Amino acid sequence: MSSLTIPDSRFPIPGSTRILGIDPGSQRTGVGIIDVDGTGRTTHVFHAPLNLMVADAALKGNFPQRLKLLLDGLARIIDEHRPDEVAIEQVFMARNPDSALKLGQARGAAICAVVMRDLPVHEYAAKEIKLAVVGKGGADKVQVQHMVGIMLNLKGKLQADAADALAVAITHAHVRASAQRLGVNVREAWSRK
Repeated sequence: MSSLTIPDSRFPIPGSTRILGIDPGSQRTGVGIIDVDGTGRTTHVFHAPLNLMVADAALKGNFPQRLKLLLDGLARIIDEHRPDEVAIEQVFMARNPDSALKLGQARGAAICAVVMRDLPVHEYAAKEIKLAVVGKGGADKVQVQHMVGIMLNLKGKLQADAADALAVAITHAHVRASAQRLGVNVREAWSRK
């Protein structure tokens, strides 16, 4: 009688590349991990929102403490799942300058958590991500969530931040596969007009 072996998600499938996608936020940061094989087939590994809202009432207004939660949370996920590459969403200009600054700081903290582990970082604009996953740069969050669920064969409704992080990882997997076919680096593959 043969037994079914379930792969340990802490290690990439042999012959595949593990991609960590990050959707930075100052209150919640989405994290999603996929494996992509040589044919471009993606497999879901992990997704979750990192809640950065401090439970301790004395620290609630302490933004640096939220950044520490982000650094610590990403470090745990990186150490547990061992990604090979990282893709992160670029900051968009928000209407509120204070929100834009906090988002930029959270994004910077996420990038620091990654580069401190010598992982390559690839950046994508929100429109690029929506275009890659949905097929139009003006797609809404519900459409992104729906397509990510279909592409990764996930059941049930995805949390928005985690779905966005998976979308970033999927975008990088697509761009990476195109770059390999074209024999160029990843940024060149995306920027060719």
